[in-house]
Amino acid sequence: MLKNLQNVMSIKHISTKTIASLIDTTEKTARNKLDGVTDFTFDEALIIAKNLFPEYELRYLFAREEKESA
Repeated sequence: MLKNLQNVMSIKHISTKTIASLIDTTEKTARNKLDGVTDFTFDEALIIAKNLFPEYELRYLFAREEKESA
């Protein structure tokens, strides 16, 4: 899960639909990428960061949340 990206999306009122449109994919695919089911490509990450969140570092936005070990 890309918690930082989702938090910043919430703060800036950016929808999954907006992300999907920007990277030319479906909302379902964008949701899967945001949830960590599949990965954003590097180019997609650059497009999102540059166009929607230029004030944040790419590494911060796309940092994966570490899973807790049982």
